[in-house]
Amino acid sequence: MSADALAEEYAEHRDRLVRVAYAILGSRAEAEDVVGDCWLRLVAAHEREPVRDVLGWTTVAVSRASIDVLRSARVRREAYVGPWLPEPVVRDLGAVAPDPAERVTLDDTVRYALLVVLEQLTPAERTAWVLHDLFEMPFDDVARAVGRSPAAVRQLASRARAHVAASTPRVDVDATTHEQVVGAFLLAAAGGDLAGLVSLLDPAVVLTSDGGGVVSAARRPVLGPDRVSRFMAGIAAKAGAAAYVPVEVNGRLGLAAVSDGRAWAVLSFTVDDGLVRRIDIVLAPDKLVRSLV
Repeated sequence: MSADALAEEYAEHRDRLVRVAYAILGSRAEAEDVVGDCWLRLVAAHEREPVRDVLGWTTVAVSRASIDVLRSARVRREAYVGPWLPEPVVRDLGAVAPDPAERVTLDDTVRYALLVVLEQLTPAERTAWVLHDLFEMPFDDVARAVGRSPAAVRQLASRARAHVAASTPRVDVDATTHEQVVGAFLLAAAGGDLAGLVSLLDPAVVLTSDGGGVVSAARRPVLGPDRVSRFMAGIAAKAGAAAYVPVEVNGRLGLAAVSDGRAWAVLSFTVDDGLVRRIDIVLAPDKLVRSLV
């Protein structure tokens, strides 16, 4: 395979590789760095011995590098000020829609609520589940990426699968229902309608906000409809109704709080059985700057 042919095939797989790395890391910026470095290592490996299965080679290489980055990141996240939330992929609904295939590659499969749940897994569990359950890789290939035996990665994926099933909505809510609930939530929050907000919240609702120690945010999760509704009403009162803009957050309708043309918060909603089960608010400026596409 010539150098041009290698570059062309790598380019065909690049979006998938970014999605793999993003699902493992929860950071779009780190995922881009890992995939960029993978290209350099692919070229070097191909010069030593021709790489015939480019997709297989790069997927394993990206996965191994992502595990290393994630292990290092876990140390930093343990010292993080307040809760750490993944970096969202946000699209302005008023912007020109990207190619449908690209939208799916970037965000649709890797829903934000799923990324939050994956944060609770070990790096090995997360990688095994992402590669096998999300990207349908055979366990033999997953084993090469994780550095464990096929039997071991089966167990890792099984534990991760049980955790994901217990922590995510029982049924994948259709986009129309999700949009209706988020729309009603916005109206209630903007109008200071506490009773209306409470009626839209699951009894076990959880709100998490991530300011990264740079901007003000709740240091602990806010639990229960009453506390969450009051928290949101307080935010709405400070921001004003005109500050909320509907955006797409990892493929689902969310909200951005905008001031002077700049998003200072992005809200992701998890809807289950017609009620809001989770609200994740990203306030950390560095995550918001990198998240827009």
